[in-house]
Amino acid sequence: MSAPAVLSLGPSVVVRWRGRPVVVCVAALVVMLVAMLVTLSAGRLGISLAELPGVVAGSGSRAQEWVLWTSRLPRLLVGAAAGAAFAVSGAVFQSVTRNPLGSPDVIGLGAGAAAGAAAAGLVWPGVVPVPVGALIGAGIAIGAVYLGSGAGFRAPLRMVVVGIAVGAMSLAFVQLALARATREDAQVLAAYLNGSLAARAWSDVLLVVAALVVLLPVALVLTRPMQLVEMGDEVAVAVGVRADRVRTWAVVVGVLLTAAAVTVSGPIAFVALTAPQIARRLTRSTGPGMVAAACCGAAVLVVADLVAQYAVPGVVYPVGVVTAALGGVYLAFLLVREWRRSPA
Repeated sequence: MSAPAVLSLGPSVVVRWRGRPVVVCVAALVVMLVAMLVTLSAGRLGISLAELPGVVAGSGSRAQEWVLWTSRLPRLLVGAAAGAAFAVSGAVFQSVTRNPLGSPDVIGLGAGAAAGAAAAGLVWPGVVPVPVGALIGAGIAIGAVYLGSGAGFRAPLRMVVVGIAVGAMSLAFVQLALARATREDAQVLAAYLNGSLAARAWSDVLLVVAALVVLLPVALVLTRPMQLVEMGDEVAVAVGVRADRVRTWAVVVGVLLTAAAVTVSGPIAFVALTAPQIARRLTRSTGPGMVAAACCGAAVLVVADLVAQYAVPGVVYPVGVVTAALGGVYLAFLLVREWRRSPA
């Protein structure tokens, strides 16, 4: 691994950075921007790249302005921000559990947030807002995992096993909510549970972007302590890092990011599992790599949404169907690799 470059911003401010992660982040953002432009210009209502600057400047037709500002741009921005939130949350949990399978998808956090949103929207409507319900559901799920593992967050394999059980129970509650709902509400919830970016509004953009603005800096501050905790509690304590406190704060950040992303897009599967691992392999990083994970997560979800909308002419799939299909293959790869690494 090459030595980091050092940029001095003053007598007391020094920034260290490595070239490879910067290149990976820039490449991921370029892929995301290209996918966004293709999405804006594709389809019967698409805006050509030649006309796009004029529409942005306000000189387009009313139909073009509706397509850009009401239909497609909010959807794209929610997809990018939710993908980044899922990815950072996945990087946090994979670091906390010291397990590439320890993502919110696998340990039941996404399903718990979905159950909370279903409870707030369908079972007990009006008691709390749906975003608060998603946050409560995610908190209950991670609390159940913490207690069920028998050793808190210090038992990675048990966390995964207990998380699968918590996810199954959460999805059972969601099915109960569907059974009690009217047909119209059930159809809306079913699309939400598959993970969908359809009909997103600027309020959704504001919610998930605000979560990223507040929580991503906290995750960056926790990156170095989490790297030390990954080496073992003894090593972390030896250098003055309180492992339990670091894990607790990291879990809080991961829960809040997952709840925000699930609120605006539903429990989109496997972005939190795959994006951090893609970022680690491309950057060859030994730590969580929050910024690279966020960039890769945004690119993965925007590209997946492009595929979901236009891969089959005339058919629009929920984006969660595409991520589940691709992520399932990646999950099988991780399971086989972990099985081969484990002692006989």
